[in-house]
Amino acid sequence: MKRNKLILFLLPLVVVAAIVVLAFGRRSQVLQYQKDSGFIFGTTYNVTYQSNENLKAEIEQALKEVDFALSPFNKQSIITAINQNRDTTINSLFLDVFKTAGKVFADTEGAFDITVAPLVNAWGFGFKNGTMPDDRQIDSIKAFVGFNMVKVDEKLMKITKADPRLMLDCGAVAKGYGVDRVAAMLRSKGISNFLVEIGGEVVAEGVNPEKQKWRIGILQPNDDSLSVNEELQAIVSLNNVAMATSGNYRNFYYKDGRKYAHTIDPATGRPVQHNILSATVLAPTCAMADAYATAFMVMGLDKAKEVLSRHDEMKAYLICTNNKGGYYVWHSPEMSDDIAE
Repeated sequence: MKRNKLILFLLPLVVVAAIVVLAFGRRSQVLQYQKDSGFIFGTTYNVTYQSNENLKAEIEQALKEVDFALSPFNKQSIITAINQNRDTTINSLFLDVFKTAGKVFADTEGAFDITVAPLVNAWGFGFKNGTMPDDRQIDSIKAFVGFNMVKVDEKLMKITKADPRLMLDCGAVAKGYGVDRVAAMLRSKGISNFLVEIGGEVVAEGVNPEKQKWRIGILQPNDDSLSVNEELQAIVSLNNVAMATSGNYRNFYYKDGRKYAHTIDPATGRPVQHNILSATVLAPTCAMADAYATAFMVMGLDKAKEVLSRHDEMKAYLICTNNKGGYYVWHSPEMSDDIAE
């Protein structure tokens, strides 16, 4: 009788112990960080995430869906069909990016414009190397450049263009949107600690394997088109935020002794000529950060500050030229505690 009572007394303890061991074992598995990398959108991607299963197939599927919607180099993509004036139906991914582009276009008074591709090509930075355009050619191209010349019918999911020569190029937002899509997939799996990076654009959530905020470097703006000298200007600690950088110090060329940067001002039709060398933006989504970083490169420091003053949810780290051949940094005051320079 006593033995039976002892067994009955010990049985709950054994069950509890088994549950604790099982829970601890599962917790130990979840503490593992996965690291996946690959090639997409003409650049590399790297994803680090805390999970007990590898999700590389799901990551690449999310990226392929963005590629199908937005890549002008994919002959079967939606954006290619639109640029070739073929009848096509857009999908929800394309619509998301189109709406984001429209909002940033309006907010920046046209500084961000996804129809600028023909001007980019004319200056030799797009699909092919062009000859130097003259004033007449620039004015001719500007006649069919402008986001207000393209419309979307959300019921029919169709895009219409005011001029068949108009082309869409979402290159300044596609990487950021791809980062957002992968981040959304990870969240849907219940993953709360991860870093998604595509070509330098990132979303950081939770903590890294060392239980610290994720740390991302901002490069010095050296004239280095081959990316040989990659010295860091600053390191930013990130948590639950997206970050994107746009710069003119990597993509440029010289012709007749003059430097031409790849950022084209839609208003003038010419490469920008002002003091921002690099614009890094922190925002709730990477698509938003990506688009505004490009816009700030077009707008210059003073106008970029005006935009930032209207957005409490957005911060920026801007590297600018000075009149002595060097550069200086301006950043949102709210970033001070998270920057190591």
